[in-house]
Amino acid sequence: MGFLELVKVIILGIVEGVTEWLPISSTGHMILFESWLNVEKTMRPEFMEMFRVVIQLGAIMAVVVLYWKKIFPFKIKKEESLQIMVSKKTMVLWSKILIACIPAGVIGILFDDKLDEIFYGKLPVAITLVLYGILFIVIENYMKGKRPKITKLSQLDYRTAVIIGVFQLLALIPGTSRSGATIVGALLIGVSRVVVSEFTFFLAIPIMFGASLLKIVKFGLDFQSGELGLLVIGMTVAFIISVFAIKFLMGYIRKHDFKVFGWYRIALGVIVLISFLL
Repeated sequence: MGFLELVKVIILGIVEGVTEWLPISSTGHMILFESWLNVEKTMRPEFMEMFRVVIQLGAIMAVVVLYWKKIFPFKIKKEESLQIMVSKKTMVLWSKILIACIPAGVIGILFDDKLDEIFYGKLPVAITLVLYGILFIVIENYMKGKRPKITKLSQLDYRTAVIIGVFQLLALIPGTSRSGATIVGALLIGVSRVVVSEFTFFLAIPIMFGASLLKIVKFGLDFQSGELGLLVIGMTVAFIISVFAIKFLMGYIRKHDFKVFGWYRIALGVIVLISFLL
């Protein structure tokens, strides 16, 4: 493990931790920063293909830690004898999460390599950054003054969960943003920003665990000198930064809309497009 590789991995961990939760595309930013850092000169392509997916596990663990009480269905009671209670409310939530994950899970398993081959590059990222940036602004303007129908997580029914899951399919294209795709879809069907943001966090848990497992199996645990350490460091940095990013986002959206992220996406997309053309 060289010093240069360590610095690059820390930077990528910071990028992942910030962009995984904000609707600005973590994969898109990873592509750009990998290019700007000349990662291909110091790290194997096979390792980086696995790294950019598995590093997201660090970010996912931030959700597990921050929302443990909401997502852990078992409660331990200490009375005369130790009792394990199951929370029906939490189990129902998990059933909705798993159902919503089915569309992206099936398509991801079947077409993972093909989607990477077609869409993994600067031009597709630039297009999707701009396109969804415009959609954010248009939809927020359209929804202005309208009250959401679903303002609590418990009000989110199975039909709505499935619709959000279908919108999550769009995130299989790099540059789209998983949170961005689900937020756009959920706002259109009357889900509040806070509810869809939390549900999006929870959707990430099975989706990213599954995607990471798939990548690790394909990689075959073929780690060379220092690579496992780089992966662990990247995941750790992503976890720490994610804790702050999630807290920031949840505080921000209680008082503001998503238009600022739309303008950011458009500006970044233009920069990416210019760099592609040059």
